[in-house]
Amino acid sequence: MDDHNKRVIETALLCAQEPLTVADLTRLFAEDIASVEIDDALLELQKTWEDKGMELVHIATGWRFQSRLAMREYLDRLTPEKPPKYSRAVMETLAIIAYRQPVTRGEIEEIRGVAVSSNVMKQLEDRGWVEVIGHKETIGRPGLYATTKQFLDDLSLTNLQSLPMLEDTAPMAAAEHLGQAVMEFDPSATVETVIELDENGQPIIQQTIEESVGEETIEVEEVIPKSADKPDEQK
Repeated sequence: MDDHNKRVIETALLCAQEPLTVADLTRLFAEDIASVEIDDALLELQKTWEDKGMELVHIATGWRFQSRLAMREYLDRLTPEKPPKYSRAVMETLAIIAYRQPVTRGEIEEIRGVAVSSNVMKQLEDRGWVEVIGHKETIGRPGLYATTKQFLDDLSLTNLQSLPMLEDTAPMAAAEHLGQAVMEFDPSATVETVIELDENGQPIIQQTIEESVGEETIEVEEVIPKSADKPDEQK
């Protein structure tokens, strides 16, 4: 492909508000251009931008230009608003869904060992990272959660196979990776409910409440008898 056509593709990608697919890019030209030529041009553009502050990446919904991570601290000075921070419970839940999907809420709770509040799932759904893709054929037909293309785009991934292999498949290991890729954890206001058995084999509910105070984190444990009302969900 000649330099003029590559410049057309480059300009279209720089001006586009959404990622563009190869099919989108072929519509830029009146003459028929094979998709393999578009692919070659995209790879050449990637190399051209290797030493610049922007990079051309291939993600789930197409190709787009984005700023390099090394530029983040400078660009953040132009936007006083900070990106949202999510609790460890949210990131662990997201990690389990990403690596074990499709998965039910009950299966998530079994893996984490704690109850998953409705607020946690709502945050992930509102962010557009997870969705219910069906229902498991079992009692109650619980919803099956999976990640979305928006999740892949936000992590600059082409597909789920692009997720790194984990030596330790524990939720926390996966959550740390996703947290580094998307945003930092928010250590404050993390409330989790753990169901355990007492010495007589009776179930008790233990809430672990973590609150951030300055640079310190205070952990408070409260044991609620079996007859107590259901604890409030995380707010």
